[in-house]
Amino acid sequence: MNIFGEHPSIPIGVAILIAIYLGACRAAGRKPTRRQAMWFALAMGAILFTQTELDELADARLFSMHMLQHLMQTFVIPPLILLGTPGWMLEPWMLSRPIKPIARLLTNPVIAFLIFSAVFVTAHFPPIFDRMCRDENFHIFLHLLFMASGMLLWWPILSQIPDLPRLSYPAQILYLFLLMIPMTAVAAPITLATRVIYPWYTEGAHGWGLKAIDDQVLGGLIMWMGQGTYLMIVFTFIFYRWSQREDRDISVPPAATTPQLRVLPSGRVANS
Repeated sequence: MNIFGEHPSIPIGVAILIAIYLGACRAAGRKPTRRQAMWFALAMGAILFTQTELDELADARLFSMHMLQHLMQTFVIPPLILLGTPGWMLEPWMLSRPIKPIARLLTNPVIAFLIFSAVFVTAHFPPIFDRMCRDENFHIFLHLLFMASGMLLWWPILSQIPDLPRLSYPAQILYLFLLMIPMTAVAAPITLATRVIYPWYTEGAHGWGLKAIDDQVLGGLIMWMGQGTYLMIVFTFIFYRWSQREDRDISVPPAATTPQLRVLPSGRVANS
């Protein structure tokens, strides 16, 4: 894999993100936790992988690899970045006077959900997707749009800033459950189609010896089953965290004391 050859902008972009991250730490005089640094490093590695190795497989007319790439850009990379970026690193500019109203609007769960859904569904319309396959600049633009809209999507789940808070645990579960609607709206027609939807995949040799229609079904299943499995794992984790908090919030009543009996000189028995 030569990440500096066909896609030199990718490692350059990742290097700039790392420089900004380290510069913010230096400016604040603080360090992220080891776990945060690990999440951020994994996010940078995932960006390199999806934009180079995985992208090369997708360019070999493998629709299934395109779908895996898009899932990673929306469901994997954005959460890793949010987990890896401390709140104190974002607050100075996101809570600044000119930016805060915009940030509050865009991170509103309803707005974030609608923006992501609109981007993801529209990008998979045949004319848009086919142009992406033929125009490298438009291809890069859509991938950046996937990651940016993915950041908005996951903000209500993973926000690190109290002033732009997370949803409650029950609301997080509902939010992710509703996310299956736009994902299924894209994946189902692709999986169940009886012809190749995107013409670019019929115009040359197909990777791995797959037929274009078979690869299309595989890609649809990766999106349909992949996102469903992924969201079920996230559901389970959120429910576990919710149950743990509920257990901590239940106060244990003090043990009732057994009354002591004593015998009075008169012979009567009284509680003490």
